[in-house]
Amino acid sequence: MEAITTTDVAAVQRGNVLLVDGMALLFRGFYANSYGGYIRKTSDGTPTNAIFGFVKYLLDAIKTFKPTHVICCWDMGSQTFRTEKFTNYKANRPDAPLELIPQFDLVKEVVSSFGIPNVGIVGYEADDCIGTLSRKFGANLGHDVHVLTGDHDMLQLVTDRVKVIIMKKGASNYAVYDPATLLAEKQLTALQFIDLKGLIGDTSDNYPGVKGIGEKTAVKLLLEHGSIDGIVENLELLTKSVKAKIEADLEMLHLCRELATIYCEAPVDCAIEEAVWSPDYRTVHDKFTELEFNSLVKEIERLTAVS
Repeated sequence: MEAITTTDVAAVQRGNVLLVDGMALLFRGFYANSYGGYIRKTSDGTPTNAIFGFVKYLLDAIKTFKPTHVICCWDMGSQTFRTEKFTNYKANRPDAPLELIPQFDLVKEVVSSFGIPNVGIVGYEADDCIGTLSRKFGANLGHDVHVLTGDHDMLQLVTDRVKVIIMKKGASNYAVYDPATLLAEKQLTALQFIDLKGLIGDTSDNYPGVKGIGEKTAVKLLLEHGSIDGIVENLELLTKSVKAKIEADLEMLHLCRELATIYCEAPVDCAIEEAVWSPDYRTVHDKFTELEFNSLVKEIERLTAVS
């Protein structure tokens, strides 16, 4: 871990805000650090493998993208406004591994030790918090925003001000999407990603889309008609087979589009002043020592000359 230069935010008119998908990093950290069933634990038996991985991912991203501000967003339980709309939403998800459960609260303590705000609200997903804050800091306040995640659903948030960083396999391996790269690589605009999910569904989130419509057909339809609304308005122009499939699942199509849409007006907020990236490394050192992250403690001692 290298020293990270802190920007004097007061002297910078436009900030660079990093919005972190906390669960995405934590789950990735858990599975990346459970080789052959081995789980890193403290001497009192507290599992910490997911947190260790989380910290490594977080610091690498901060070193790479050099934010002036950092905020971490979290899911706050499985029941949200989406499960009220569709009871099977994410109902296929297995329970979290037992060793991961105590790390949910501990990781937030680690985040706080860096001076990073933890943001989440019951009834909404982390995606909705990230979407809401990305609009606030991007469109409304004129900052540059980077969203750090492994979830391609976040691509719908891409704008001229908001870039989405998809974590790929391997250390320091990122795909960064702005409107131009999104269009060049995926053929679709950010908003069309919502309609794509409405058409094909999402097996991970457990909503079906239109039965019999795959990604290739869905992309073709969106390129030809622009949106779900455009497709529905031009049903008579579709092949007999595709028309029949959409008509049979029209109600589900509209519901799945709602489920796929990240809600960007969630009742959540975080003042930009609270998110300045300016950690007190002595506080971090104490938390790493508590969690017995010996290799990271040595790096913190080097940075702060703690003896």
